[in-house]
Amino acid sequence: MSTALPDRFDAVIVGGGPRGVATVLRTAARVATSGAGPARLAVVDAMAVGPGATWLIDQPAQYLNNTQADATTVHPDDSTRMSGPAAPGPDLVDWARRVRAEGGHPAGEWVLTEASELTGATFPTRRLQGVYFRDQLDAAIATGAVEVTEVVGLAVDLEQLGEETVVVLRDGRRLAAPTVVLAQGMVQSQRSHDVTALVDFADRFALRYVEPGMPAERTYTGLPAGEPVLVRGLGANFFDVIGQLAAEWGGEFTLVDGDARGRLRYHPSGLEPQLVVGSRRGVPYRSKPDGGRSVRPFVPRWASAEWFDALTTRSDVDFRSEVWPVLAREFARVYLEALTEVAPDAMTGEWLPGLDVADTQDEVDAVLSGVVTDPRWAWTLDELHRPTHGEPVGEKGWSQLVRRLIADELGSMSDPWRHPRAAVNGAMGALRRSIGRLTRHGVFTGESLARDVLGWFDGDSLALASGPPAERVRLVLALIEAGVVELIGPELVTEADETAGLFRAASPITGRVVTSSVLLETRMSKGRIPQTSDPLLRSLLDSGRARVHAVDGVQTHSMEATRAEISEDALGGHNLVAADGTVDESVVVLGIPAASTQPGSAIGATPGVASPLLAGADVAAKQILVRARVGSVAQAT
Repeated sequence: MSTALPDRFDAVIVGGGPRGVATVLRTAARVATSGAGPARLAVVDAMAVGPGATWLIDQPAQYLNNTQADATTVHPDDSTRMSGPAAPGPDLVDWARRVRAEGGHPAGEWVLTEASELTGATFPTRRLQGVYFRDQLDAAIATGAVEVTEVVGLAVDLEQLGEETVVVLRDGRRLAAPTVVLAQGMVQSQRSHDVTALVDFADRFALRYVEPGMPAERTYTGLPAGEPVLVRGLGANFFDVIGQLAAEWGGEFTLVDGDARGRLRYHPSGLEPQLVVGSRRGVPYRSKPDGGRSVRPFVPRWASAEWFDALTTRSDVDFRSEVWPVLAREFARVYLEALTEVAPDAMTGEWLPGLDVADTQDEVDAVLSGVVTDPRWAWTLDELHRPTHGEPVGEKGWSQLVRRLIADELGSMSDPWRHPRAAVNGAMGALRRSIGRLTRHGVFTGESLARDVLGWFDGDSLALASGPPAERVRLVLALIEAGVVELIGPELVTEADETAGLFRAASPITGRVVTSSVLLETRMSKGRIPQTSDPLLRSLLDSGRARVHAVDGVQTHSMEATRAEISEDALGGHNLVAADGTVDESVVVLGIPAASTQPGSAIGATPGVASPLLAGADVAAKQILVRARVGSVAQAT
């Protein structure tokens, strides 16, 4: 333990992204209402205070948010239950309007340019959203209600010093306060054995390997023209990386004449490699609709509010056997309802009575298979996990599936009110929120939570309902049709070929095998606390000052924190739980590290929608001021 005297504050917030900013904002609102003196806060971030790592202001302009601008705020409104005072502030669209009115921004002319082009339906760049978060932090500081010391550094440990907790930084600095808020946001994982082996292989054979991580912290450009390049990962990161690479190549995208769906054609520059891309599922995340397009509303038939309410009274629910079949019915129903309007000749017979009595996914899939007679529109729930139902299809069969994928994506994004796959995406977007509510109520058994909800449903819901902007998907589809991007197939196996001295990728479903001297990981190294590489969280877990949250003895992916009551009389909430079950009331854990006890807190705040992120920030701010007042009284006496 260091003997150097620490700098003292009313609170230390570890994490300078939107959760940290929201905590500062809520603290400022509470101070302003109480009339007390300013709260002295230290905000620590390894990358940048304000935007944090995800929203870095100096990252490439091609990296986009996957939600529309009108879905972003850092200020709570009446939709979010909290006990603290209201403190309205601009959402992202309002802020951009102010930037336009002022005719410039200190961060650079590009901010004015992007703000001038922003509408509610725009998918903003991540860097622009980072400027918004930074400006909201500056506005809170300008009120005089908070004094913020910004610390760019890596927190590695917590120590106890009397009644205070000390945040220890890697460079030896020490920051003490009665309250510490852990708001790190996206948690990176330790290198897996697979990644470690690939790093070693690349070093030995002088190959290029980009390991998983945040795109803004990796380099993907400068690929060899005309050569195969292996890419693993077809989620959100993949689309960002493709946008950056396409800008570097300098080829031209043009609209295909007469195509009402906005199809693009790519004209190569000659600088392109051949990107061979795969993943477990083998297909990219599904596109968001074109900005501003009306989406078919989801009205449940079986998964009603009353049905979900009844489940919240239980704690023994098995997701796979009780909940998923009902959701599967809803997905099948909306698909078939939309197909009835778009292609009625592709169907035959009655199907609703069959869905009414379907008790398993297999029975739902049997209804779908029996009623859809046109292979072009054949679809089952099993395809959410396995596009070919796990069956080998060969290169020709896979090529046909990719052509159908392109057609479905173009139709879904351009006509989201009518297209059957858009209907499924919309239903998932609605139902995933209800599943999050069930998780918050603790209704699932530990085995089902780990195996089903965290094990596969969360991934499927991200792939369908949290996909990339349509403009970026159109770009990727054009590159596929131009042969610059090849989807190699599902169940991707990537390994080191010691004999050839090259990376090797293969899909047992398509039989395709490709080798290359370059392997790019366009997937996140994220989320699972037991494998986290965050040195502070690692120290807390290894020392027993924190533990992994378990349900019925089954571990989740998250750290355990107490739940929070929305009341001024409840002085705790979201507090760190140690291995022996004791609660450290001086440490508040917000968001992703404690996601299993705070479902929905990983999602950014949206105007008019209840935000666990902002509610948690208010709970943290309440504790900051309570302990700061107690500390002040103790010092005065």
